[in-house]
Amino acid sequence: MRKLAIVTTHPIQYYAPVFQLLAQRGNIDIKVFYTWSQSTLKKNDPGFGRDISWDIPLLDGYAYEFIENTAQDPGSHHSKGIINPGLIPAITGWQADAVMVIGWAYKSHLGVLKYFKNKITVLFRGDSTLLDEQWGLKNLLRFLYLRWVYRHVDYALYPGKATKAYFEKYGLKKTQLVFAPHAVDNARFAADRQNEARELRTSLAIKDEDILILFAGKFEDKKDPLILIDSFLSLAQSNLHLLMVGNGVLEERLKQKANGHTNVHFMDFQNQSVMPVVYQACNLLCLPSRGPNETWGLAVNEAMACNKAVLVSNKTGCAADLITPGHNGNVFTAENTESLRLNLAALCTSKEKLRLLGEASGEIIAGWNFTKIAQAIETTVTN
Repeated sequence: MRKLAIVTTHPIQYYAPVFQLLAQRGNIDIKVFYTWSQSTLKKNDPGFGRDISWDIPLLDGYAYEFIENTAQDPGSHHSKGIINPGLIPAITGWQADAVMVIGWAYKSHLGVLKYFKNKITVLFRGDSTLLDEQWGLKNLLRFLYLRWVYRHVDYALYPGKATKAYFEKYGLKKTQLVFAPHAVDNARFAADRQNEARELRTSLAIKDEDILILFAGKFEDKKDPLILIDSFLSLAQSNLHLLMVGNGVLEERLKQKANGHTNVHFMDFQNQSVMPVVYQACNLLCLPSRGPNETWGLAVNEAMACNKAVLVSNKTGCAADLITPGHNGNVFTAENTESLRLNLAALCTSKEKLRLLGEASGEIIAGWNFTKIAQAIETTVTN
């Protein structure tokens, strides 16, 4: 059985199930090498402004090792925040046949790509896009640097069309590109939580016939929740409600804008076990991101798994893959309040319309699952 070493910074809820599934399937032998530190199991997230500790198991069911991080300022916020002198010896000592690196922009991760090139098969998993691409000398230098980085990669696993275009621009050939979709635990989000969802709506004084629009994520500039508040309030429809779920640096400004409007509601960050209830309580998810670097938007996957209509900006990485305009939602022009307002108005004409769009979302997202990621990794490693 071929052995795959997986290099990533810390346990997260979107990758741990894939590692568990790979171990269960038993087609390859895997071991995950975590490079940030064991303390990241509970860490302060600057975006949410609070300690985050996920309430689903992230280390069960697969082999892993935390590698000592000797960085003076440890973290994933800068390239010198991940420094692991013991990483390459650990992978070599485990006698890996292939290595998959998730994210290259850290000293240790780039070092793994460079060291193992032409020694064992090197896979890379990333989700960068060209959505925020700019021209100029700085971008030319970046272009040359990224072409050099990706010369150390044998195969790149891309989650969608926008990332595929990015990899092609930076020198990877079609034969090196492997589709491995971004996914969430569709079954967990789709499980019936309707009784709890009704209780949530009741607690917010939202009538059964009313329409609830949801924003779920960090209250930060990149996700542009301010434009959603502005567009929603401009509609001035008594049967519409907006629920903002999360925390972050824009929280006070958002609450100031919503002050006095009883149909705008706020909830703090909610953990994974609660989020299916939140999604099932809403009728439409809106992700109004303006970037930079909204490379995907997994909240969209989660909402679609709950059979919900979705409205996203054109700066959201998943838009080209998951949104079919008029079929399961729509795409609006980022940073354009009027574009967002018109789309909200068009989508929220009736609950029945949103229900039908949501059913289409459920059908689409069924094909975006952990099994397809596992199969893509297995096929690439064993071929």
